[in-house]
Amino acid sequence: MRMRGVTYDTGFISEGSSTHPDFDEGRVLREMEIIRHDLHCTAVRVTGGDPGRLEIAARAAAAAGLEVWFSPFTNDLTQEETLDVLADCAERAERIRLAGAEVVMVTGAEHMLFTRGFFPGETLQDRLASLHDRNAVEAAVTELPFLLNRFLARAVDVVRARFGGRVTYASLPSEPVNWEPFDFIAVDAYRSADVADRYADSIRQLARLGKPLVISEFGCTTCKGAADLGGHGMFIVEWDGARAVRLKGDFERDESEQSRYFTECFDLFEEAGVDTAFWCTFASYNLPYDNDSQADFDRASYGIVRVCKEGTGKTYPDMPWEPKEAFYTIAKRYGAGA
Repeated sequence: MRMRGVTYDTGFISEGSSTHPDFDEGRVLREMEIIRHDLHCTAVRVTGGDPGRLEIAARAAAAAGLEVWFSPFTNDLTQEETLDVLADCAERAERIRLAGAEVVMVTGAEHMLFTRGFFPGETLQDRLASLHDRNAVEAAVTELPFLLNRFLARAVDVVRARFGGRVTYASLPSEPVNWEPFDFIAVDAYRSADVADRYADSIRQLARLGKPLVISEFGCTTCKGAADLGGHGMFIVEWDGARAVRLKGDFERDESEQSRYFTECFDLFEEAGVDTAFWCTFASYNLPYDNDSQADFDRASYGIVRVCKEGTGKTYPDMPWEPKEAFYTIAKRYGAGA
């Protein structure tokens, strides 16, 4: 595999709250050094809705020697507002690229759900609810190939007018993307019980489409049975925007679930000829660990470190988290590929 990576969340914004509420520039710089030298990543996909934060994280990643995937992840914006963010981010990414870093610009993520105008609903919650309305889904799906690819063509034009590096888009597997304008095919591809019987074949088919294949997200959360949930693992929590309110039931903590999931998926990606893969994610700062099982939101976290409610960890006394088992599993595998 050419590049081995992890995503780094600078803050996804939902209903006015952020998934990275205590963003600290000094800590970001240190975490990028750990991602490069201890986790042995060669690339990092920096995501989030604030262009300024994205630039801070991207510069820190470049300073650590990582290939930077500059990936705005917006929510509840109109298509025109999203294009404005992409223009801003492309200019920031180009400055970093011209300073000598290897940078890939990602023209957003999963627009079908997170950008207004493709599915009914002004908010993400409205759009998710519309997925249970058969008539609404059928009508939206009919128009989606035209609407989505028209928007993505505009997005590529906006980005390439400002950015001289390679360009892609982080898609849902179900999005009917025309990949012709892009340099990579990139898919947020979570294996779950619902797709397990066809997951491997779908990855192999994507890898044969003639462009380098990137798994822009894969992973599972930190509880027993999380591998079967795949990308739906976060829904074991009741949410208020980006803030966890409570767990929806009793979920047994199991860090080994992440390790097994990573190994099985990464084996497949290497066998299929995937170019680059990003485990999602390094840390979920909005889902801290707690000794009380009913308040341990880390069980719903895709992070490979468990975030402390207060204080710092023991392994890295300057960091407010402690590595999970998957941290060491990934570090060993990525280090072996160096």
